[in-house]
Formats: sequence, structure tokens, C-alpha cells
Amino acid sequence: MVEAPESFTVHIVDDDTGVRDSLALLLSLRGYRTAVFASAEDFLAALQPGAAGCVLADLRMPGMGGIELQGALRVRGCAMPVVIITGHGDVAAARAAFLADAVDFLEKPFDEAGPVAAVEQCVRREQARRGLEAEAGRRTEALGALTGREREIALLLAEGLHNREVAARLAISPRTVEVHKARIMEKLGARNLADLIRMAGRREA
Repeated sequence: MVEAPESFTVHIVDDDTGVRDSLALLLSLRGYRTAVFASAEDFLAALQPGAAGCVLADLRMPGMGGIELQGALRVRGCAMPVVIITGHGDVAAARAAFLADAVDFLEKPFDEAGPVAAVEQCVRREQARRGLEAEAGRRTEALGALTGREREIALLLAEGLHNREVAARLAISPRTVEVHKARIMEKLGARNLADLIRMAGRREA
């Protein structure tokens, strides 16, 4: 079993009480925190900024369906992974779900393995996303520690300029560029020039 972060909650959105309760019980017994909602509208009304976890949403519900809910989450800037569940699956619906970046598409009736495996995949995706966000935050902090001149040199190096070209652009000596580059790499924790270019380039993007 994939261990979920403490704040990770499986949000189960389905108008069928039996499906909601059975999924909540199944996943709770596997150690997951769950929250159940009878409609997509109820879920969106309760959703807090920065909420962590994933969503299991029925494809067809009164009002907003699962795929529409995916779109509403993206509009809000919510990156929680979504699994679509349905008793009326078809190729077109599955394709639409995956085009909207669904993690999985589960057809009812499903056995225990399907939802559990889908949630584990959501946990992996969420862990990877949060890891990338943390890495980006560390890079931003490190880049913020550069002096103005170091930042200038880092950005020029990220453009692919060599030391002599950077020196000519800034009217300084190549040796001065080399000294600054060494300090920049130390501050950023860059192992080599490729690391430096990648980090400075992402900041500028």
C-alpha cells in the first residue's frame, strides 16, 4: 500500500448513497481519510483552498457530472487528481475523462482492487506534484539570494552564452565572470553548468 500524506483526503462525490458509503468504508479500512458528497455542487461549496487529496466522482449526477467537475476544479486552480466512476461507461466518456487528465476511469460494479489501486495512483501523483512544488520553492529562494550582478550573469549563462560572451555583454573580464559563476553555483547548489542553466532558465520562464 502507498502511504498517503497525513492531510490527504479522498473526496467521494456520488449521488448514490450506497456507492458513497461502500467506497468510504473500503478506503477507510485501508487507512485513508474520506469525505463524502451527494453532488459536485456540494463538494465545490465545501472545498477549501489548498485542500490535499483526490476526488472520486461519478460521471453522471443531477446537475454537474464528473467530467464537468474536473473542469471546475481546474478553473479554480485545484490540481487534485480525479478518478471518474460510472455505471454507464462508454469509450467517448472514458476518452473525455482522460483528456481532462483523469487518473482512472472505473466502471460499476467494481471490485475492491479497482478503487484502491486508483487512489494509490492518485497518492503517487500528488506526492510527485508536491515534490516538484517544493523543489521549485527551494530554487526560487536560492535565486533570490543572488546579487544583482550574479542574477545578470546567471540569466545570460541560461541563454547559452559562454564566459567571454557574458564578459563582453557586461563589460567585465572573463575571469570576473568565472568568479561570479562559481559563487552562483555554490549559492544555488548547482552541480554543474547544466544545473545552473536549468535553474536560472526556469526562474525566467
